[in-house]
Amino acid sequence: MIESQAPLAIVLPPWLAAVVVPIVALHRPALARALVLASALVSLAGALVALSACVDGGTLTYEFGRWAAPFGIVFRLDGLSAVMATLVAGIGVAVLVYAGPSAATELPGRESGFLATAALLLAALQGIALTGDLFNLYVFIEISSIAGYTLIATGGGIAAYASFRYLLLGTLGAGFYLLGVALLFAMTGTLNMADMAARLPEVGASPATLVALAFLVAGLGLKMAVFPMHGWLADAYTYAPSAATALIAALMTKLAAYALLRVTYGVVWPAVGPLALPITPLLGWLAVAGIVAGSVMAIAQRDLKRLLAYSSVGHLGYITLGIALGNANGLIGAMLHIVGHGVTKCCLFLVAGAATRADGDRGEASLDLLGRRMPASSAAFVVASLSMIGIPPTVGFFSKWYLLLGCLDDDRWMFAAILLVSTWLNAWYFFRLIERVYFAPPGHGGHGEGHEVAEAPA
Repeated sequence: MIESQAPLAIVLPPWLAAVVVPIVALHRPALARALVLASALVSLAGALVALSACVDGGTLTYEFGRWAAPFGIVFRLDGLSAVMATLVAGIGVAVLVYAGPSAATELPGRESGFLATAALLLAALQGIALTGDLFNLYVFIEISSIAGYTLIATGGGIAAYASFRYLLLGTLGAGFYLLGVALLFAMTGTLNMADMAARLPEVGASPATLVALAFLVAGLGLKMAVFPMHGWLADAYTYAPSAATALIAALMTKLAAYALLRVTYGVVWPAVGPLALPITPLLGWLAVAGIVAGSVMAIAQRDLKRLLAYSSVGHLGYITLGIALGNANGLIGAMLHIVGHGVTKCCLFLVAGAATRADGDRGEASLDLLGRRMPASSAAFVVASLSMIGIPPTVGFFSKWYLLLGCLDDDRWMFAAILLVSTWLNAWYFFRLIERVYFAPPGHGGHGEGHEVAEAPA
C-alpha cells in the first residue's frame, strides 16, 4: 500500500510547498524554510521507497483519477526513473540546507521567493522523472525551465540578462520538442510513451519518424546544453546565486539528458532501430567536440564558477556520447555519469559558493588555503574533483570506464582516444584548483592567512 502511493509522495510535497511557502513566509519566514526542507525530505523518503521496490526490475504505476493508460495520466516508476527521482530529492535536500545562510547573504529579503521557486523546480523535475506521457513531459520540462529562469534572474544585474538568453534558447528548444511530439502523435494517435512505443513499429523508420526524432533530439539537446547548443549555460551558472547554480547545474541538464535517453530508447528505438538513425553519428561527433571544447575553455577560465560551468559543458559531452553510442556499455556509462556528475557538480558549486562568500573573491584565489579554513568542505571538494577527473575508485572512473568500453565495442577508436585526452585535460584544471586549496603560499593574493571560518553551508 505504501509503495503504491510512492509516486504521489515524491511529487506532491514540493508542489504543495511551492504554493504554501509564499503565504507562510509573510508571517513566519523560518517556518517557510522548514516547510520547504520538510517537503524535500518527504519526497526523498518516497523516492527511496520507490527505489527499493524497483531495484529488482519491478515497476510502480500511479493512475490519476483511476483512468488507465493510455487514456489517463500516469506516473510510472521503474529502476531508471526511481534513480532519477532519488537523485533529484537528495540533491534538493542538500541544496535547501545550504540555501539557508546562502540565500540570507545573497538574496536579502527575497529568500521566500527563492525557496518557493526552488520547491517548484524540484516538483517539476520529479514530474520529468516519473511521467509516462510525452506531452506531460513537455509540461514538466517547461515548468522546470520557468522556475530555472526565475532562480537565475534572482541574482540581478548580469544574471537577469543570462536568464533572458536562457529563456530565448529554452523556448526554442521547447518548440522543437513539441513539433516532434506533434508528429509522433499524428502518426500513432497516442501520447502515452508505452502505447506509442507499441504502435510506432507499424509506422517504421519512415521519413516522418526520423524528422520527429530530429526535432526531439534538437529540443532536448538545447535543454541539455549539448555542444554547440550550450550558449546559455556559462553565464547562467556563473551569475546565478550560489544555491541556484548548485541546483540547476546538478539537475536541470541531467533531467533533460534522462528525457532524451527515455524518449530515444524507450519510445522511438523499438520502431526504427539503431542502424536506421543517421542522427546518432552526428550526436556522437557533437559529443566529443563538446568534451574537448568544454575542457579547453575550462582551462582558460580564472573565475571559479565559470570554470566549473565550462567543465559541465565537457561532462555533458560524456553523457551525450554514451547516448549516441547506444550499446549497453555506452548507456551504462551515460547513466552513471548523469548520477555521478549531478552529485559531484552540486558539491563543487556548493563549496565554491561558500568559499566565495567567505573570501569575497569570485576567482580561483577564493580557494587559497581553503584546506586550513574549511577542512571538511575542502576534503569534499577534492573528492568531487577526483571524480570529475575519473580517478578510481570514484564514480567518475566507472562512468568513463564504461564509456571507453562502449567506444571499443563499436570500434570508435577516435572517440576512445578523445576520452583519454579529455581525462588529462580535466586533470590539468582540477589539480590546479586542488593545489590552491592546500598548497598556495600563505598570504597569496591576500587570502588564507590560516584563520578558520565556518564550514559550508554556514
